[in-house]
Amino acid sequence: MQQQAIITVKDLRTYFYSDKRCNKVLNGISFELYKGRTLCVVGESGCGKSVTASSIMQLLPKLSRIESGSITYHAPDGDIRIDLLERNGKEMRSLRGADIAMIFQDPMTALNPVYTIGYQIGENLKYHTTLDKDARRARTLELLTQMGISTPEKRIDQYPHEFSGGMRQRAMIAMAMSCNPKVLIADEPTTALDVTIQAQIFELMEKLKTEHDTAVMLITHDMGVVSELADDVAVMYMGNIVERGSVKEVLKHPAHPYTSALLRSIPVLHKGKNQNLQPIRGSTPDPYDRPKGCQFGPRCDFFCEKCNEMPPESPVCEGHSVRCWNADQVYGSAVKAGSESER
Repeated sequence: MQQQAIITVKDLRTYFYSDKRCNKVLNGISFELYKGRTLCVVGESGCGKSVTASSIMQLLPKLSRIESGSITYHAPDGDIRIDLLERNGKEMRSLRGADIAMIFQDPMTALNPVYTIGYQIGENLKYHTTLDKDARRARTLELLTQMGISTPEKRIDQYPHEFSGGMRQRAMIAMAMSCNPKVLIADEPTTALDVTIQAQIFELMEKLKTEHDTAVMLITHDMGVVSELADDVAVMYMGNIVERGSVKEVLKHPAHPYTSALLRSIPVLHKGKNQNLQPIRGSTPDPYDRPKGCQFGPRCDFFCEKCNEMPPESPVCEGHSVRCWNADQVYGSAVKAGSESER
């Protein structure tokens, strides 16, 4: 069955401006979000993951703008070019929370301290559903219960400062899930939660995806979460998607030196304490003083003269593409290492 894209991002460039300088935070990224599938976006801090989410939601800071490219939401009534909408216009506000919802990384900046938790969740339901006041309160209690918040009848009338960090995160997730959105963007949604609550939250996200055919974009650093939840993976580095494809193909046979290095630097649970972890050498370059060509070049073991020019995206195999001049060598070594480990 052919997958149906609900959001298409094409050659998106988002720049930040400060002190007469320009930071090219997103420098030509392209990907699709598909109905009923989870795309995990991974990469080091500062690579542009959260800015990608903010661009889709039109929640960019004032001194930033989408320079070029397109973000298209394939709505039931026809395509909507999100990048052309007014940031806080009526049409964009009608999409936020109802069709496209976002779980933010920091609940303290996302929740309003002067309103109760129940009011803030109910407000989303008020503007995007036809539920009356009693039905909204009942739905809010149901959501808080689903999130594992004890005594929801009491908690619904409390303020964010009366919640612990993990409970605030769960309240925010309840708000995002309240209208059963068609697209759910989750920016490291379980950072402040313990592992048992993490499992519950991911189970709820999977349920939303399965029952409502929701497209999920999950931003995370946790490769364990990626291997468990992702259908597709996009690996980002310095404002570019350097590799993307199915989770099985990308994690098992990485074709970009950065993806390969990232996987080598992460401990594997069942291998014990004697495993050989290899941190990525060097550090990410200054975004205002970027290297020529491939941004990973100064840290790459496969660097060659050709890497001074940015490589185009090229296919590795069906559903797997990469931006690297030496992808064949990297992919070949990953396949060889995989076959040796299976012996």
